[in-house]
Parts: sequence; structure tokens; C-alpha cells
Amino acid sequence: MTTPSAPDESPGTSMTDEEYGALRASAALWAGTSVLITDVRGRVLVQRVDYRPSRLLPGGAVDKGESPARAAARELWEELGVTAVVDRGLAVDWVSAESFGAPGVMRFPGEILHVYDGGVWDGERIAAIRLPGHEVEAVEFVEPAGLPGLMIPGDARRVLSALRARVEGAGPALLENGVPIAPGVLDRVGALRTARVPRHHPFDPAPVPDGLPVHRSQGWLFAPDGRVLVLLDPATGAARLPGGAPRPADHGDPWATLVREADGEAAATAARPLYLGHLLGPESPEDPGGPEGLDGPDRPDGPYALVRHAAALTRLGPPPAGPAAGSPADRAPVRALATPEQVLELSDWGPHGAAQLAAVHRARDLLGVPRADRRPLTELTGPVAY
Repeated sequence: MTTPSAPDESPGTSMTDEEYGALRASAALWAGTSVLITDVRGRVLVQRVDYRPSRLLPGGAVDKGESPARAAARELWEELGVTAVVDRGLAVDWVSAESFGAPGVMRFPGEILHVYDGGVWDGERIAAIRLPGHEVEAVEFVEPAGLPGLMIPGDARRVLSALRARVEGAGPALLENGVPIAPGVLDRVGALRTARVPRHHPFDPAPVPDGLPVHRSQGWLFAPDGRVLVLLDPATGAARLPGGAPRPADHGDPWATLVREADGEAAATAARPLYLGHLLGPESPEDPGGPEGLDGPDRPDGPYALVRHAAALTRLGPPPAGPAAGSPADRAPVRALATPEQVLELSDWGPHGAAQLAAVHRARDLLGVPRADRRPLTELTGPVAY
């Protein structure tokens, strides 16, 4: 019996089954699997193991005749003592032999690594972890930006790419040595590669109390499809809402602050504002430098308020001009549309983030805007009128 020619052979030739099998076997790769798990703050679960100094996601080799998804579920049971259905892929990574740095005696041929979504684990589920007593010494949840310091470079790239793919919600990302072959906006700006500043301030829908200074006014500015404007820092990849600090010209009006700042930094205008509430921001060890990391003369001396509005976007002008060259720190922020949930996942608002998100969706209903389905972030590179 003959088999049609392999893709790299001359047209019209054929091979025996034995020859074709030998050819395919000569090009075989290892197969591996891993599971990306986060806690409610968006920190990633990594394992400390007894056979290497770097951290790993739960996972391992795919056994002969085993599917990658079944292998992922098996590894969760063997390494964490948790039974789980693993049915959503985040990334498939082609790992070249040259990139791994394996010793020659290992004869590493390269690997196809599958990354699955293990979901967001609450405290109860984390408490149910039972380590096997060997191999896995401990687990910990780490800020995404801390992964490069704990993992080998290829592993850290893969996990960050998979985490961005989860936020984007576009389906499994195809990677080569941890790098997406079709990068999205979050990959291009390097989202989550620098530490998210924790802003664990309580959210209060009431007006700002008299005498409490407002140190920042920011807005959830809705496009007609239910997504909101988010600004991505080209230097750090950090995500934030439009807005900024009050100036005397605002005459103490937080909405005027938001209008001025949104126009200046994003050429955005909005209408039909709704007051959402404010975040109470006392200085604390979790609040370095006050709101948005302010320091020096702008650092608050005591409690302050961070005001939040919701409004309907009416227009986006051309992106604000920045220097044609120079460091990313000098460039204007990247404008993108994201769902409110994606904004939350790119931030670290702690246990109070859910309360603000609920207020955002109440305001969205009042504005008559539909709830947006998760989809990849859309970069806004030109003017748009709504």
C-alpha cells in the first residue's frame, strides 16, 4: 500500500506506509500541557517544585495515547488534588529545540505545549488544594508582572500571552516560543508586564462628603456597542480609565475635570454624564504614592476621593499627537475599546472592584447601552463619531 507524498516531497511521488511513518516519526515533537489559574485579584497560581529552581504552572507531559485536555485534568488531580473539567484552551505554543536550552544528552526535539484555562479560584477552592507530598513543594499566587523573575523566559512569555488571550476572549492564541504569531493590542503594548498598582479602595455610590478632597476624576465612557474607552500606556502596558487630577479651571467640578482630561489625553468627548460614586482612598501600604502613584508635592496628606462617572461617548478625534520618535514614555496612550469586565481584569481593584462594576452596569442600563459580549480589544487609531 502506498501513501500520498508528504508536503515536502516532489509532486507525483508516493511512499509506502512504512516510509511515510518513518518520515513522520523523524519529525516528532514532545507534547505538554499546563493550566492557567488565577485568584480573584488576577494573580497567577504557580508551583514551586523540587527538581528545578524556576516556577511552573500546573501541568506536565502528555502520556502516550492521551489527549492534552485529559492530561491537563490528570495533572491537576496529581499535583493539586483537585478534580476539574478542562475544556477551554488559551494557547498552543510551538517550542523550538533551539529556544529551550536543553542539554544535548536530552535530545530535545521541540515541543507543542497546550495552555488551558483553569478559571478564577475563590478562597474556598484554593483552600481545597492538597499537595502530593513530593515533587510539588508549594503553590503561590503571583502578580503577572512577577512571572519573568520566577520562570524561565519562554515559560513566562507563554503564560503572559495566554493570560492576555484569556482577557481578549478570542480563542486559543497560536504562539511560537511564547510569542503570538498574530499579536493583539494587549500583546503589542505588553499589557500585564509591569505590576498593576493595587487600588483596594472601598466604592461608595454616595456623593463625596464635604471637605474630602477629590484627587482624581475618571470615567466609564461607553461606545454604542457597550464597550468602554480604556487607555493603554505604551511604556508600561498599564490600563486605565480616561481622566485625571483636578485643576483650578475646573472650579471644583469633577465632571469638568473628566471632560478636560479625556479631551486632552484621548481626544474623547462624551455626553449624558451619570455620577457613579467615589472611591475612598486613605494612604496605606497598599496605596503607594496616593492615587495613580502620585508622589512628591502631589501626594495626598490624608483621605481623598477618586470620583467615577459614566457617560456616552459622542466623538473621538484623531489620536493626540506625540513625538514621532523617542521613548514610549513620551508617547500618547493607546486608545482601545474593552468590555467593563476586561478593564477590571487588567486592573487590581481588590475586593471592591465588583461593587464598582455593578454600578457601571446599572449606569449602562440607564444610558440605554447594550451589554457587550467579550471580544478582542479594538484599537482606535482614527477619528470616530457616534
